[in-house]
Parts: sequence; structure tokens; C-alpha cells
Amino acid sequence: MGERREIENRETAVAQTDLRRHASCIPQQNGAGVIWTAVRKRSCCFFENAFWDSRISRDNTENSAHEKSDSIETKILLKAGQRTAQRGYNPIWTGRSRTAGTDLNIMTDSRIRVPYLDLKAQYQSIKPEIDAAVSRVLENCQFVLGEEVAGFEREFSRYCGAAECVALNSGTSALHLALLAAGVGPGDEVITVPFTFVATVAAILYTGARPVLVDIEPRSFNMNPAAIEAAITPRTKSIMPVHLYGQPADMDPILEIARRNGLVVIEDAAQAHGAKYKGRTAGTLGDIGCFSFYPTKNLGASGEGGAVTTGNPEYAMKIRMLRDWGQDSKYHHLLRGFNYRMEGLQGAILRVKLRHLEQWTDARRGVATQYNGRLADSGLRLPEEISWARHVYHVYSVRVRDRDALQAGLQAEGVQTAIHYSIPAHLQPAYADLGNGKNSFPESELAAKEVLALPVYPELSEDAIDRVCSAVRKVVPRRVQTFV
Repeated sequence: MGERREIENRETAVAQTDLRRHASCIPQQNGAGVIWTAVRKRSCCFFENAFWDSRISRDNTENSAHEKSDSIETKILLKAGQRTAQRGYNPIWTGRSRTAGTDLNIMTDSRIRVPYLDLKAQYQSIKPEIDAAVSRVLENCQFVLGEEVAGFEREFSRYCGAAECVALNSGTSALHLALLAAGVGPGDEVITVPFTFVATVAAILYTGARPVLVDIEPRSFNMNPAAIEAAITPRTKSIMPVHLYGQPADMDPILEIARRNGLVVIEDAAQAHGAKYKGRTAGTLGDIGCFSFYPTKNLGASGEGGAVTTGNPEYAMKIRMLRDWGQDSKYHHLLRGFNYRMEGLQGAILRVKLRHLEQWTDARRGVATQYNGRLADSGLRLPEEISWARHVYHVYSVRVRDRDALQAGLQAEGVQTAIHYSIPAHLQPAYADLGNGKNSFPESELAAKEVLALPVYPELSEDAIDRVCSAVRKVVPRRVQTFV
């Protein structure tokens, strides 16, 4: 009883810090279900694709693999981790898939040799510039919108080659407002893909419209243009291709189908900053482009952020009003809008990072080139840069039949990996009412079983690349079923 009381007295304070002591919650499986283990981290790593489950179990702490969870501090962190997950934060998922039958081999600091992502290294490389930008905002006190945000809009539109850019508070908000600006609403249908982060589908539902899903093309993981025509009905209003992993979808046939049927094309370019299709920049190919500046993105804020790009001034004007409560002037509301404004701090930080984006993209492409050469005969199916594309490698996902074994083996070698995405949108419980069951989209479902993302970021050192390639070559012959 005394221990329980002490835990209860302390857990609230721990939860309020949101685990600022650099503890990250990792879901861990055992015979009774999912439990949480807290792992302190020295590097700022964020993982968008993390799996979490609110059905937290702490009943098996006597299990020998989790003996340390009996300590008071760990129990407090477990409880705080549960609360954090239930509020929607993403814990790191570096273990085996939720279908695995054995305990996870949790990787602590002492075993991580190559992190999946290291945002602290990025910050350190441009620290004086970031600190100066933050100081400017603190001095001018323009914390919401303001000149820094307006400056970023000008600079990002110029970078993309777009006439208009509207900065927002997230990529999800960008998708939502793009759909509304295009006139999508209740009773309409929007064609998109199931192999994407769920925000693509969620944003369509926010408008009251219905997502109509089509399968992907397996070489690029993007929308298969050949599947679109059969999905068009009199209710179809828009097509929303996703430029997954940083490679543009095959846009010419998509645009041709859209124009022939009077449909608006909205690009989900959340992972494709600076990607190109036949020399044209992602986000400017369709009617509206939508970007995310989540911290893990190639161009990432120090928090949430997003933007819409378009060549249509009417779309831009409507989105500007919708992001700010539907106002066309102060306290005069023409539309029923939202609080989707970008913060001044994020605008200032993104302006700094945008100046480095091309250099960072070249570095990412250099890492991918090394992987492609050194893993060519590994038995893994490596990502393919399609002839029309400039791939920016937000994610470097290999394919392998026994993905779980490869991930566990690399983890044991100290290489963190991630899965984007292990469950397609149509098989997510939250979207079961869309009516698409298992085997509805075989290419998407197969990709979800096979993809595994290796570390790829500009600061990845030659030594780290060596470690990743050596680990793959060590693990694959011993325990992984490949395509060879």
C-alpha cells in the first residue's frame, strides 16, 4: 500500500512533464498483451509511424524480461507513458510487429549504434541560425502568423514555383482546407489510396465526404492511375494522390483523367518537399498541393506545421480565411472557419531550414545511392527511383518477405528501423465503416507486410552507413527470407 501511495503521489507530476526527462515509450509484447517500457534517450528522435495501443497491460511485470518495471520510478513512467499515448503522442516503435509471438528485444541507449533519425544533430549543425530566429520572434512578439510566417510563405512558394502559399498549423489542416476550398463536402467522394498515413483519409472525412480508395502501383508505392477510372462516380469531386516516401506519383495520367472528368487534383505532398516529376516540383502539379512540416519531415518545424501551395488565387484567399476563423478582416467572419494558423516561431525556424533544404536533399540522395550500390545483391528489394522522378528519400523503405525477422535482427545489431505503414487505412479499425475488407487492395496490403525503413537523414555519417550495410549483410543470410 505504501508503494502504491507513493506512486500515485508522484505520477501526476511525471505525466505533466510529458516525459521531458527524454523517456520514450516503446510498446512491448508478451503473452498477456502490450506493456510499456520507458527508455531514456540522449538524441531527439521522433517517429511518425509509431504503433500504440491504449489497451495497456502492466500485469506481467514479474516476467523476467521486464524485471526492472517493478521499480517505483519505472512504474511511474509506465503510467505517464500510457497517459501520453492516450493523448495522441507517438511512442517509438522499434520492435517486432504486433503480430509477433515473442517478446521484443528493447534497444536501450547503450545498444543504439545508428538511430533511425537524429534531429538533435540537425539542430546542432544550424544552432546559431535557429537560436537567432527564435530570438527575433521573442523580441517582436508576433507569436501567431506575423512577418516570419508571411516571409516563409513567400520563400516556400518561390522554392516550389507556386504562385501562392498559405502557411498552416499542420499537414492535416492543409489537406482539410484544400478540400474545403475545392468545394468538397457532404455527399461527395474523393479518390485516394489506402497505403498512406491515415491523415489523408481522415481529412476527407472531416469535410463530410467519402474516401474512395484505389490500389497502389508497387514500384513507387503511389496511386495506380489505371485504377482511377473504375472508381469515378457522379459523386466524385476530387482525386488526391499521395507522393509517398518522397517520390511523386505518376501525375500526367492522373491529371488527364481529372481534367476529362472535371475533377480537382489535390496533391498530398507531405513527404515530398523538393521532389520533382518531369522537372516540375511536387505541390505544383495539380490544383492544390499540401505539405506537412512535422519535425521528422525533410523540411521539419520544431513542432507542428503545414502549408498549401496553389496557382489559384481564389483557393488561396479562401484558405487564408478558413485558417483564421473565416475572417476577411478583424472580427468580420464571412465563413465558418478554424484556428489553423501557423505560429511565428515555426515560421521563423522553417525559414532557416528552407535555406538548407537542397543541401540536405542532396545528402539524403547520397545516402540512398550508397545503400543502392552496397545492398544491390543483398536479396532485399530496394526502392526504385522512377525515370520521371527526383526522389527526395523522406523514407528509404526496402521490401523483404520476412520483415519482422529483418527488423529484429537489425535491432539486435544496434540499427533502428521503422515501418511506414504496417496497417493500410482500410484495415484500420477506425475506418472499418468504409466497407473495404481484407484483400480489397492486394498491393497495399502486401506492401504493409513487407516494407522496412532504414535510417536516412543528412547527418548520417559514413561510419553509420557502413554499420547499416554490414548489419543487413550479417542478418539477411542468417535469418531472413528474401526475394532471391
